[in-house]
Amino acid sequence: MTVLLLEDEYPAAERLQRLLRQAAPETQVLAVLDSVAGALQWLDTRPAPDLILSDIQLADGLSLEVFDQTVVRSPVIFTTAYDAYAIRAFKANSVDYLLKPVKLAELTTALTKLQEWRTPTAPPAPDDTAQRLERLLDTLPRPERQYKTRFLVRSGEQLLPVAATQAAWFQSRHETTTLATLDGRRYVVEYTLEQLESLLDPAHFFRLNRQLLAHLPAVQRLHPHFNGKLLVELQPAPNEEILVSREKAGAVKSWLEG
Repeated sequence: MTVLLLEDEYPAAERLQRLLRQAAPETQVLAVLDSVAGALQWLDTRPAPDLILSDIQLADGLSLEVFDQTVVRSPVIFTTAYDAYAIRAFKANSVDYLLKPVKLAELTTALTKLQEWRTPTAPPAPDDTAQRLERLLDTLPRPERQYKTRFLVRSGEQLLPVAATQAAWFQSRHETTTLATLDGRRYVVEYTLEQLESLLDPAHFFRLNRQLLAHLPAVQRLHPHFNGKLLVELQPAPNEEILVSREKAGAVKSWLEG
């Protein structure tokens, strides 16, 4: 089985490839692409893969834009931290919709479902849209998803609760994640940025680059930078400049605009 992987975060892409090797050792990953533009170019110039494994949020927008702009004949399994796009995902040849962090058992089940859909003796009926949508929605968390609201951090010999609303940003350096609060305090937390992306409300927290996840109140200004990048001014200021890639600049602006 050939797979096209759409994922803009390197650790997440590596994890998915490891899970694929475990769930379906015969799988061949043809390419790992991080943008809508890259996916459109790839799909327009190559034969359709057997499966597309796609995050919702890519470096330059939503992967759902790919399915709006070109005919995609491959089935799709979406892997994302956001459950708000289930209806649109369903309309884009969706086999399943897995919330991050993806578990091996969930991916295995989705691949099994894919094989069942491909069985010549039992193809999906053209009028089974309502049933498929109902099954898809039944897999989503209910009630409405609850995001993490506080962290327990160590301060000397004490453990202190820090509300997520007090966080300014989370930064990953040398395999250590630091939480900086809006009033300038800093603590080490036992989470990766990938985990935090799935735990925190995406309306308020955004992954600016591979090293930093920012909270909306901490963003003070955006400065145009060389080659279409953005320099983000945060308060409190991290130890080094925070740059957003040209591909992700539009997504950052959209997040700030709400």
